[in-house]
Amino acid sequence: GILTISEKWKRHLSSDSIYYKTEDYLKEKFPAFEKDSAVIYINGAICPTKELVSEVKKLKEAERLVLKHDGKIITVAECININSDYLTISEIECTFKPTIIKNLWDIFSKNGEQLLQDFELLTKGRKSQPISKTNQVIKPENIFLEEGAIVECAILNASSGPIYVGKDAEIMEGSIVRGGLALCEHSALKLGAKIYGPTTIGPYSKVGGEVTNSVILGYSNKGHDGFLGNSVLGEWCNIGADSNNSNLKNNYAEVKLWNYPQEKFVGTGLQFCGLIMGDHSKCGINTMFNTGTVVGVSANIFGAGFPRNFLPSFSWGGAAGITTYRLKDAIETAERVYERRGKKFDEVEQKIFAHVFEQTEKFRK
Repeated sequence: GILTISEKWKRHLSSDSIYYKTEDYLKEKFPAFEKDSAVIYINGAICPTKELVSEVKKLKEAERLVLKHDGKIITVAECININSDYLTISEIECTFKPTIIKNLWDIFSKNGEQLLQDFELLTKGRKSQPISKTNQVIKPENIFLEEGAIVECAILNASSGPIYVGKDAEIMEGSIVRGGLALCEHSALKLGAKIYGPTTIGPYSKVGGEVTNSVILGYSNKGHDGFLGNSVLGEWCNIGADSNNSNLKNNYAEVKLWNYPQEKFVGTGLQFCGLIMGDHSKCGINTMFNTGTVVGVSANIFGAGFPRNFLPSFSWGGAAGITTYRLKDAIETAERVYERRGKKFDEVEQKIFAHVFEQTEKFRK
């Protein structure tokens, strides 16, 4: 969509504060709620709707909202005090079936419905900045420009989905966009970009070339020609010029994708599935990614030929072979990348890097 899942809930619940219950190594960056009182815990994989939010708001202490999903009962939300021992917790069945992000590929395959919902949430009762007459526009009522957005000499077709241009974002001349598209704040479509929806380009990102049904989370660049399709890029990624990914196998068979918990490739049920790239990973010019490739965190991929379909975190190399991207070197690169954006890759970030490096060592052997 346009918003992250936590941002969606924050807006729907009109809450100024969001806390997290997460892995130990992430707690310093994503703080937990530590007060001795009841609080609503929400399943982080679930995207809100107006109807669902209404049911969540009705929860009282020691109540849990549940639903059946894939043959299992899962918790949507619960109102508890983690310092209390409850003899019983009442279960209330959820009457609405929300969107649940369970698999990596759900991020792009369910992006269209979330983009539409976020567009309605963000633009209701508001007026778009005027669209320049230098553009060729189809369905202008489905296009919204935030303050500071610049769009000139572009083709915008919002008949198949909304087009949202965030604060101080820019669509440069010659770009062709078929919605839905979310171009978030301070991001840019470069000259002559070709975008097929539903696609999300997160904040402070630069994108060029051809992109279809992909999600770029933010602070990442794909600034040059090359194809990206049915894919997800994490934060702080960089795609080299003329790099491409395949999103369809030559035999049109189901795409399999690396599954971390199962430590093997599993079927996606999809015919179209491209590249999944973790935070801080990068590839050199003319890199070719096979259908259904998973790249971990802080990998540096380069060289001729197709690398294998699973490239562990802190990989260095490509089709000719992989060695380990040393933690010290990876941190130095991240520090330089952060500095370019006026940010500091601090001790908290370094601790997360060190944990992921250790946690993924077995995959590099």
